[in-house]
Amino acid sequence: MINNDVLRRVRYALNLNDAAMMDIFALSDYEITRENLLKLLKKDNEPDFVALTNSQLSLFLDGLITYNRGKKEDAPSKKSNSNLDNNGILRKLRIAFEFKEEDMLHTLKLADFELSKPELSSFFRHEAHKHHRKCGDQVLRNFLQGLIIRFRQADLEQESD
Repeated sequence: MINNDVLRRVRYALNLNDAAMMDIFALSDYEITRENLLKLLKKDNEPDFVALTNSQLSLFLDGLITYNRGKKEDAPSKKSNSNLDNNGILRKLRIAFEFKEEDMLHTLKLADFELSKPELSSFFRHEAHKHHRKCGDQVLRNFLQGLIIRFRQADLEQESD
């Protein structure tokens, strides 16, 4: 999946403004200007589109973890992961939202995507494990769609109260 799509969908799901996005990047010690952020948020067929690297997405997701869960005092500083794949993205999102297995499955179900517990856990296994499975674009796309439904629906319900 294109990293820029992941960034846009997380932004939309959480209803983050430009300042919040820049703050999340800053939590990983990555300074980004509003102008550069807007270029990353463009679609690939728009002028001035800039592709989001794996390192940048990794830094954003690490910042999102800190943004949602707070900074760990004793945590060693992490380097950005330039080998980030769909499994890594899914893992970082799971950590950021403190999702258990049931939360992950429920979020996928919101997007009308059924997955069994063993199928889900296979995405989080070590690559050398015999039951490890690569997370496909379809699974990640549906998980992000489920996040949008989960968080946006909660926002809509709060506004109607």
